[in-house]
Amino acid sequence: MLTISNSVSVAEWEIDISQIRAQGAGGQNVNKVASAVHLRFDIQRSTLPAIYKERLMALSDQRISKEGVVIIKAQSYRTLELNKEDALNRLRALLQSVAKQPKARRPTKPTKGSQRRRVDHKTRKGKIKSLRGKVPMG
Repeated sequence: MLTISNSVSVAEWEIDISQIRAQGAGGQNVNKVASAVHLRFDIQRSTLPAIYKERLMALSDQRISKEGVVIIKAQSYRTLELNKEDALNRLRALLQSVAKQPKARRPTKPTKGSQRRRVDHKTRKGKIKSLRGKVPMG
């Protein structure tokens, strides 16, 4: 059971964890021991609340496929247990990130002073650039 918040949790049957061989350098241990973890979590088939599913599908996260499957590969540690724990923590962090309501943006207008400073800066730059032209002879 993966607890996301007080009221939301993910059952173990919803998370598919498989062992794979880790990539990269590491000598004999990497070549013969499958200590990396491949975690798959299907958003659409999960028992998450609809608002969670909606927000997850709206995220532009490379770990979420077009079909709505979260794929996390954990290979930072040498042991399978630590990699499994790392993958579950990363899934929990992803689900908790969509749990909180994003703050509504209130549009604001720039102040008169900032508008004036911007225009003054532009005219000053324009004058400097105009002086870069060819010097008239005669």
